[in-house]
Amino acid sequence: MLEFLLSSDAIMALLTLTFLEIILGIDNIVFISIAANKLPEQQRSKATNVGLLLAMIQRVVLLFFVSFLIGLSEPFYIIENSWLYLALSWQSIILFSGGLFLLYKSTSEIREKVETPLHDENTVKGKKIKSLSQAIIQIMVIDFIFSIDSILTAVGMTNGLSVNHNYNLVLMIIAVVISIIIMIAFANPIRKFIDAHPSIQMLGLAFLILIGFMLITEAAHLSHTSVFENEVGAIPKGYLYFAIAFSLFVEFLNYRIDKNKKSKHN
Repeated sequence: MLEFLLSSDAIMALLTLTFLEIILGIDNIVFISIAANKLPEQQRSKATNVGLLLAMIQRVVLLFFVSFLIGLSEPFYIIENSWLYLALSWQSIILFSGGLFLLYKSTSEIREKVETPLHDENTVKGKKIKSLSQAIIQIMVIDFIFSIDSILTAVGMTNGLSVNHNYNLVLMIIAVVISIIIMIAFANPIRKFIDAHPSIQMLGLAFLILIGFMLITEAAHLSHTSVFENEVGAIPKGYLYFAIAFSLFVEFLNYRIDKNKKSKHN
């Protein structure tokens, strides 16, 4: 276990996944803040912290469930004809469905942020909250909606790293716990930074498109799909890490250029 967690693949997956979990959690923080701000001031921080801790437990439980389904790799139905071979398993179905969901979620989120950026915030603002328990329940509902893409991203980043699915599960849980702790400790600074640099969140959503596509190809690979005797191969995760690192490097250069321009004007 320790040898796996200290391997270069596991460390890269953990760093990338923690970063993506935080980026994907920004909207979550915004909506949790809106829900908490409807309470008296002395209850707001308690609602936020309790809500995030329960959200962490909720995500860990969902990770166990999804990880169990991913472990069901034995084919239960085989499609075979002159041009197509496909061995369906629950593992491939979950990965394929997850990939489609991430593609839909990321593209719809990008469209919504460009055309109606305050739509979700206005929806949450319109809901009435009268007590701490109501706020916590609403925070958990909000987190459940936002945790689906987070969990599928975790599965996409860790699937195939280790033959033992329990190792991948531990890695996913570590990333989720770290990201929630960081969000509890630095929620406001992170939110302000993202508000000042919205392209960071756009990058995160763009990465979801990559991960969604990777999940679909991985599902095809694990189900031994071949079309006209050409088998679908898995996409090495190194390509994904490079794309994310390169995009972040370019974003960092843009940030430095903007900062230098502002300092010269001042």
